[in-house]
Amino acid sequence: MSAADLEAPLCLPRRQLTRLPRAALPQGTIDTHFHVFRAGAPLNTPRSYTPDIATTADWIEFSDSLGIARGVLVQPSVYGLDNRVLLEALAAYPDRLRGIVVIDPETAATEIERLDRLGVRGVRINTRNKGGLPLAAAKTLAESIAPFGWSLQLQINPEQLPDIAAMLSGIRLPIVIDHLGFIPLATETRSRHVDALRRLLDAADTYVKVTAPYRLTKDMNDQGFAEVGRALAASHAERLLWGSDWPHTELWDGMPDDADLIETMRAAIDNPTIAEKIFVRNAEALFFGR
Repeated sequence: MSAADLEAPLCLPRRQLTRLPRAALPQGTIDTHFHVFRAGAPLNTPRSYTPDIATTADWIEFSDSLGIARGVLVQPSVYGLDNRVLLEALAAYPDRLRGIVVIDPETAATEIERLDRLGVRGVRINTRNKGGLPLAAAKTLAESIAPFGWSLQLQINPEQLPDIAAMLSGIRLPIVIDHLGFIPLATETRSRHVDALRRLLDAADTYVKVTAPYRLTKDMNDQGFAEVGRALAASHAERLLWGSDWPHTELWDGMPDDADLIETMRAAIDNPTIAEKIFVRNAEALFFGR
C-alpha cells in the first residue's frame, strides 16, 4: 500500500437495511445521487477517501427493497476521469440508470456523443474533493455538452454559492447543486444561505438536490435540514431533486440509517403533489426525458 493510500482513509461500510421507512417513497421514485464501487477498479491518486466496496448489484438490491424505480449514478472523485465502473453499470441496466460523468474539458464531441448513447446525462464539477474538476472548467465543458442536453452538476462549498450565478452567466444548460450546496444548518446563518440557494433557483434551469443531511450537521436530530427542505419546497418545488447519497462515503465515525433519512425527508415534504415532483417528476424530465 502506497503512502498516498494511507493518507486516504477507508470509509465505514454502509448499514444494511433492517426496516422500511414508515412512509413509503412515492411510486416511481428516482434516486438522483448515488455511487458504486467495484473491487479491483483503480483508484485516483491523490484522493480524499478510500471507498468501502458497494457494487451496482448492491444498489439494485437496496433500491428494490425501498421501491426506488430508477437511478442517476454519479461519478465519485476517487475514480477521477476513469468512468469505466459507471459505464459498466449503465450497460447492465440501460432502462433503469442514467449517469453523471467526470471528463476532461477538452473531450471530443464524438466521445460525448458515445457517452450520451450509453445513458450519460451530465458532467460533475467537484471543488470539495481531490480528483474533482474545478469551477474553471465549467464554461468549456458547458459549451461541449450543451448540444446533447446534459446538465452540469456542482459539488461546491457554501461560500461559493453567491458567486455561482455570475460565474456561470451565459451558460445555457441545466445546473444542479449537490447536497443543498453544503450549507451549514446553524440558525444564525441559515436564512442567508437559503436566500443564496433561492437566488440560484430563480435563475433558469437551476436545480438543488435535497440530500445527505449528515454532510450539513453532525447532529442527526437537527431539524434544520427538514426546515430548509420545507422552505425551498414551498417556493421552488419544481427545482428540487431527491437522492439517497448511498453508500454514504467519507464517513468515519457514524453511519446513517437509510430508513431514518427517508423518513426525515418524507416528514419535511408531506404534501403528496409536491412530493411527486421532488421524488419523481423533476428527475424524470431532467434525466429520463429521452
